[in-house]
Amino acid sequence: MKKFLLLHKIPLLFFLSCCAFYLAFAYDLERTDFFKLLTLYGGLFFLSWKFFQMQRTNLKILFAAALVFRLLFLFATPNLSQDFFRFIWDGRLLLEGINPYLMTPDQFFSSGSLPIAGARELFEGMGNLSAGNPTNYPPLNQVFFALAALLGGKSILGSVIWLRIFIIAADIGILYFGRKLLKQLNLPESNIFLYLLNPLIIIELTGNLHFEGVMLFFMVAGLYLLQRQKWLFSALLFSCSIAVKLITLMFLPLLIRRLGWKKAFGYFAVTGTLVLLFFLPFLSGSFAENFFSSINLWFQKFEFNASIYYLIRWIGFQAEGYNIIGYAGPALAGLIFISVLILATLKRNSEIKGLLINMMFAIVIYLLLATTVHPWYLATPLLLSVFTRYKFVQVWSPMVVVSYFAYSQLNYEENLWVIAIEYLIVLGVLAYEIFSQDEKSFHRGRKGGSENFTRRKIS
Repeated sequence: MKKFLLLHKIPLLFFLSCCAFYLAFAYDLERTDFFKLLTLYGGLFFLSWKFFQMQRTNLKILFAAALVFRLLFLFATPNLSQDFFRFIWDGRLLLEGINPYLMTPDQFFSSGSLPIAGARELFEGMGNLSAGNPTNYPPLNQVFFALAALLGGKSILGSVIWLRIFIIAADIGILYFGRKLLKQLNLPESNIFLYLLNPLIIIELTGNLHFEGVMLFFMVAGLYLLQRQKWLFSALLFSCSIAVKLITLMFLPLLIRRLGWKKAFGYFAVTGTLVLLFFLPFLSGSFAENFFSSINLWFQKFEFNASIYYLIRWIGFQAEGYNIIGYAGPALAGLIFISVLILATLKRNSEIKGLLINMMFAIVIYLLLATTVHPWYLATPLLLSVFTRYKFVQVWSPMVVVSYFAYSQLNYEENLWVIAIEYLIVLGVLAYEIFSQDEKSFHRGRKGGSENFTRRKIS
């Protein structure tokens, strides 16, 4: 033991420092304290990166650290997001046999009905924005909410703990299938820890209970099975991913080149049928109107940490004198759709390496054109990037934290200079990677030393 400590004293110091920072983040941070938030985040990115560099050949230690960092949050109440109150609200409605898509929390309170235990505390905790709009969480996500509400009983913290356990379990699944996929691609298996040890992933998913991690577990498992030519089971897992977060839908056109038209038709038919079956128990009353109107808000009402849209909005103010989000949002959504279709025509989708690169760029285009980009939205391109030579999303993950500056201001007002710096740095790194490297250099770079640790196993 003493010999181990002597050999690993520096990595152990970095590990313990990360633990201290995560504990401070989980139990002693207010969202409005931007300086403390930025200091903790910055320290964690530095410490985690150094720890990864020192231990990248030892997957057991990296796995243990990733798990411990997540477990430190187990009993913490999320401090950067109020969304979990709505998760528990929806889950408790389901347990009472009430369709969560049909009425907003505001409507329940206006009618004088308090249909669930702790309704007032949940209502006040979720905030006016969530309480006033229909839920937009797909059906499989709702099942996880209901399970957490059931297992957590009447305790909000109990439900939070179970939601967190589901997300941690999904990350372990991402490790399992992510390593297998990296091995299939002849890439270092340790690359998966560029996702699993990233502080943004640990804090925003495990800490603040965003379900992108669960969605990504189903997606990466589906991609692995697709690579193994098991397209039917792949379609099943892809449909589960869509039923957790609809964003996975955008990747379906990219699979056509990989599968061929005949298999792609079957894949889409299976996926579409299964997604419909997930929604079937909820198809009643005003479900469609409420669900799609809630999704539409993200394109026509909500604004946060946008890039290209903010430039368009500024032009709109100069030309029209008012905010043109009602026109710009749908137009940008159409542009995203066209961009995905163009990416779907590229020949390199026929190979899994090219498919993963184009999936990453599809979601990056979406985020660059979106009107709302919360930090946890980067989870998808960040995971996809570990299967590619591109590192700009890893640069983006610490930069996106500056968007939390808005919560330290009255009325949550954003500083557009801060947002501009974020995107200029990210786009600068992206441009450098596109124009200064090529696929041949990527393949040369991953040979040699990197292959020494691709066969390490976790036992």
